[in-house]
Amino acid sequence: MTGPRELRALGSVLGSAVGDALGAPFEFGPEGAFSARFPEPGHGGEMCGGGGWEPGEATDDTQMAVLVGESLLDRGGLELPDVFGRFQRWAAAEPKDIGLQTEAVLSSGDPWDLAAGLHFRISQRAAGNGALMRASTSAVHFARQGRAATMEAARRIAALTHGDRAAWEGTAVLHELVRVALDGGDPLAALPTALRAVHPDHRARYATVLAGDWHPDRATEFNGAVWPCLGSAVWALRTTDSYEGAVRAAVDLGGDTDTVAAVTGGLAGAVYGADSIPARWTEPLHVPLPGFGGRVLRAPELGALARRLTE
Repeated sequence: MTGPRELRALGSVLGSAVGDALGAPFEFGPEGAFSARFPEPGHGGEMCGGGGWEPGEATDDTQMAVLVGESLLDRGGLELPDVFGRFQRWAAAEPKDIGLQTEAVLSSGDPWDLAAGLHFRISQRAAGNGALMRASTSAVHFARQGRAATMEAARRIAALTHGDRAAWEGTAVLHELVRVALDGGDPLAALPTALRAVHPDHRARYATVLAGDWHPDRATEFNGAVWPCLGSAVWALRTTDSYEGAVRAAVDLGGDTDTVAAVTGGLAGAVYGADSIPARWTEPLHVPLPGFGGRVLRAPELGALARRLTE
């Protein structure tokens, strides 16, 4: 029998993938575009495709999350060179979408433990949301190990592609919020404790975007950056009362809609559980894995992955 914790774990992985696929056609579009097209919740057709994406097709956000999850299972834990190698294999297969910074790191030819740091040293730009977006599977896997362990795992996985510690700390906070939700707690109530575990150099900036009175309109960067992306996901959770409501609010923010909705969906799915995700959204969901023999995962395969990760 599927228990509440397993349903929440399943909700986090599936919820992130659904948010990703739902938001992809609206990427870089204006605020409110989703509700303008689909004004009434629950009426269907929202998994519409467009912008080069098929209806229900997940982007690099979920593809990379699957690669992390499968590495954790195949290697019996976190083996960073293996994760990096899978990322490289995927990137070399020319996926439809890949972050510029991630692509630069993975194609640099530098060793797994140096590539992101070397890129950051030269570019001084590595605080994108590209590590945050892929965290659903690792957040589920490490949740049982407690706050310190799950946050440290998040930092190490983020550091494979992002040399700026800001990206590590945001991913660590997301891991911790998912951990609390899987345990049946309120991630919003856990924010002060999570913030105390953030590196002191980055705590103030995260405290700003995670505050109860913060609104995405107050963001000082595009939501492709890690701080406003995480802040927007927490805002969407705080200001709605369902999985569907949270993800709709996230996509309606415009900008980097697939990633903001993926992060929101992973968090809201952990809070509300897999049963809260509309079947009309999970049925067309599919995750291509370029570089891995033409594999395409659908909702049942993602569910099986989530179950194994939480065991």
